[in-house]
Amino acid sequence: MALADTLEKTWRTRLQADYPKQSEDTYNGIVQWLLGEDQTRFDDLDAAALKIAYQAIEYRYRILQRRYWGMSSARAYEQLLRRLGSLFLIRSKIRTWISLSRDRYRSVQDVLQEVIQEMLQSDNHLRQQTAWIAQCTANNRLRNTLTLASIEEYCLRPIRNQPLLVYRFVNYLRRSQRGGMTQVPTGDLIKLVSDEIATDSDDASLSLLDIQAMVDYQAQQDGLQQQIARQEVKQQFINYLHENLDATAAEWLELYLQGHSQDAIAQKLSMPVQQIYRLREKVNYHAIRVFTLKEQPDLVFSWLKTSLKDHSLGLTPGQWQQYWTQLSQQQQHILDRLKGGQGIESIAQELKLKPKQVISEWAKLYLAAQDLRSVS
Repeated sequence: MALADTLEKTWRTRLQADYPKQSEDTYNGIVQWLLGEDQTRFDDLDAAALKIAYQAIEYRYRILQRRYWGMSSARAYEQLLRRLGSLFLIRSKIRTWISLSRDRYRSVQDVLQEVIQEMLQSDNHLRQQTAWIAQCTANNRLRNTLTLASIEEYCLRPIRNQPLLVYRFVNYLRRSQRGGMTQVPTGDLIKLVSDEIATDSDDASLSLLDIQAMVDYQAQQDGLQQQIARQEVKQQFINYLHENLDATAAEWLELYLQGHSQDAIAQKLSMPVQQIYRLREKVNYHAIRVFTLKEQPDLVFSWLKTSLKDHSLGLTPGQWQQYWTQLSQQQQHILDRLKGGQGIESIAQELKLKPKQVISEWAKLYLAAQDLRSVS
């Protein structure tokens, strides 16, 4: 518990500096919420996992600061709905479902409220978080604030490059479409299904609840691996910026990833905002056209799951078909050879092009696939 004690003192000091004149109960409640229920876990983490755990605490604190601290419960709840509803992917899915449903007068916020309410009632993680928050503080207003911040953090967790809320919305649709006695087919028998499946052995059975626990555990592991991969990509790119641009570019990236606006970054770096925008364009160029496509393609593609060979540039089968039919014969040839593991030099010789021309064409192809992913 030595590490947890150190973290508790550190965060208490920070809270007292950020929000003076608060009660000790408030400081205690927020610190306990930030560190989580199982504080012994910090002692078992290696350096890489511990760094991610620190970042997760910092991320949770920023959510609390930016959208929920000091607000009334009603206003904070509106903030939560606005934040989740601003996600393009979830907003488009809900709007599509509304347009195809019988009740077309419902809004995105109406559906989001139902999904969140169902998650609070049935999602084990949120139920555990609610119970833990109740142990952290007896102040009802602080409880509501911490609960709303927890919901946002949980809903935005990346699972296979999509927010977890997307999967919870799909589950909500499945249950709402098949639930209720009014939707039971009259020609079928209603069966009571046990939560266990009998096996060939008389003494053994397979619990469906165990399977769900395994699925949940695998989802958690996937999320952790995704965070580790993201941290590795970030560190490698920062090193690249130090070596190929300058320390200012690396500082810009750090501040940008922390969520600062361009104006705020300009103030922190003591630079004109126009220069900050030019720096952003330069970093974006190097991030995609140099670092991703030339320096560390395997690392970045593995993290984003957009490799050509294993993930078809991150496109679904339907998107890939649409993408492929729009390519020229030469572009299709380049993709075929790259997918087969052939090198740039060899492809250039086949097509009687310079290697730089093949690299430039490959960059265009990757960016076109990225544009198709973003609009679909």
